[in-house]
Amino acid sequence: MITDTIKKFVGRLFAPTPKGPLRIGRDKHGIDRRNVSRHAIKVCEVLRQHGYEGYIVGGAVRDLIVGLEPKDFDVATNATPEQIRPLFRRARIIGRRFQLVHVVFGQEIIETSTFRAPASEDQETDEHGRILRDNVFGSQEEDAKRRDFTMNALYYDPHNEEVIDYHNGVADLKKRQVRIIGDPVKRYREDPVRMLRAVRFAAKLNGTIDPATRQPISTMAELIENVPASRLFDEMLKLLTCGHAMDCLRQLRADGLHNGLLPLLDVVLEQPGGEHFVELALERTDARVRAGKTISPSFLFAALLWQQVDVRWKQLRAQGEHTIPALSQAADSVLDEQTEKLAIQRRFSSDMREIWFMQPRFERRMGKTIFRMIEQPRFRAACDFLQLRAAAGEFDSVLAQWWMDLANADDVTRADMIEEVSRLPREAGDSAPAASAPRKRRRPRRSSPRGAAPSAE
Repeated sequence: MITDTIKKFVGRLFAPTPKGPLRIGRDKHGIDRRNVSRHAIKVCEVLRQHGYEGYIVGGAVRDLIVGLEPKDFDVATNATPEQIRPLFRRARIIGRRFQLVHVVFGQEIIETSTFRAPASEDQETDEHGRILRDNVFGSQEEDAKRRDFTMNALYYDPHNEEVIDYHNGVADLKKRQVRIIGDPVKRYREDPVRMLRAVRFAAKLNGTIDPATRQPISTMAELIENVPASRLFDEMLKLLTCGHAMDCLRQLRADGLHNGLLPLLDVVLEQPGGEHFVELALERTDARVRAGKTISPSFLFAALLWQQVDVRWKQLRAQGEHTIPALSQAADSVLDEQTEKLAIQRRFSSDMREIWFMQPRFERRMGKTIFRMIEQPRFRAACDFLQLRAAAGEFDSVLAQWWMDLANADDVTRADMIEEVSRLPREAGDSAPAASAPRKRRRPRRSSPRGAAPSAE
């Protein structure tokens, strides 16, 4: 009996390592098929019906395993973009560097990509090693190898509800550890945005970055400057809306990555009250994200850059510039500096300016002015911003609450509130308007003699 036991032990010890990926069943990965997008499942089913493979991949699988609600669902397949497009009524091929297909179902878009092969020596790159074109197709195993982190190299098959895992990504997820696939230095050169993603995933999962994955980041941070501004803007939005924004920003600064995103971040956080203001803004944003509420990119960036605008605004006013022109100059200078590194879209920067320019107008409550402000499209966002300033001690909290009550009121209540304010003495809480010229007394009109015709002047 002892001999048999020894033989079994030795047999297991020297047994050949099983080849291929881990195939993890539902009882192990814990994904409930009911939480998977029915449109993503439909794409996989159609591909399967036409002889192709189809798997839900990436962030959706990661989030489902850790119990988060995915923002979107992506599909990977062995079909090429030209083979995918005719299978769906509403589908279009997009992308140059990375060609894929958008399959449209009403408001939901299922991004469908073909398995990619790992980077090769003859792929087109820039002088820093960043891949410029990535349309070399390959197998599922090769596709898993070229993905960035182990937790993102997971393939969920909705047909048999298995997760296919080539790089122990599920185990890393259980440990809440972010680990890159392959040589970190090479992978960061291929795409420097991976450094930002590592920070975001660690914050989002309340986890850690694998030491080997984190070690090169501080020395390679300057490569972020070679990334197109539009991609940086997209990544910054993801960082700010991941539900752990302040943790992300602190980690970015610790690793030296902030210079490629927000060059003024250090200055903002080092100013008196600067870090407190940013913390308040991001805490409220995080709370909205966790509650499943919508957020405004314009409001986020307006809050993040406000301290710089406010400092320059005060400097210009101290130099004798009038209030609104000074605020306009301050806003323009800050936005110009940021746009060099971060492609804040015009529609967002326009909204940011509106939010900023309404702040001085909250200092006075006068009937006609109030009605004009209510009609502004960014009035509610500007009121929310005013609440943030009041919480940071920049504005009178009682007056800020009055404006918020006005924003929440119906038309009848608003009219009553404005009428009540108009009856208050000017000294009771509203600054007087700018000094105006004394009112001229009108000369009484000379009456015409009774019966006389009016003059024809």
